[in-house]
Amino acid sequence: MGLEQAIPVDGYMTTQLSRVINWARRSSVWPMPFATACCGIELMATASSRYDLARFGAEVFRFSPRQADLLIVAGRVTTKMMPVLQRIYLQMTEPKWVVSMGACASTGGIFDTYAVVQGIDQFLPVDVYVPGCPPRPEMLIEGVMAIQQIIDQDNIPYDGDGVRQPLRLDIVTPSSPSVDLTISGS
Repeated sequence: MGLEQAIPVDGYMTTQLSRVINWARRSSVWPMPFATACCGIELMATASSRYDLARFGAEVFRFSPRQADLLIVAGRVTTKMMPVLQRIYLQMTEPKWVVSMGACASTGGIFDTYAVVQGIDQFLPVDVYVPGCPPRPEMLIEGVMAIQQIIDQDNIPYDGDGVRQPLRLDIVTPSSPSVDLTISGS
């Protein structure tokens, strides 16, 4: 492919192994969609050719949790569905990420009833909250990019026992020049 001509015969290249691993992780985030409502339509639009999530290495939607490392919860989650969602999360490979897409997944939205979970962060560790009802595809892309930036910086928070802590990033607006990647402690 031409790479052999760019490197001299006796030359060598050095890098840190962690940077290569983080580059590979960042460039191949495989999302698992859990879409239950109107946010699912926006999730499908994000993967379409107009917004092209493939530019960010996240185009391969996997419907098996053992092959996915990014869980996108789009829409309302009922108390009956919550055990299923928790099982899907537990079956995913480490390191795994969770995006709460839309007002319903983040706070229950307009469904303030006993049957709808009032925020999936009560049951799952959420890394990125994408606000909106429903959020635009640009917002979801910005959320995926925030996770990729954290992976690339090797800024994954762990507690004293080696368990990964949720990032709890809030995506503000699609017009903001950059995402604030400060990790809030709990």
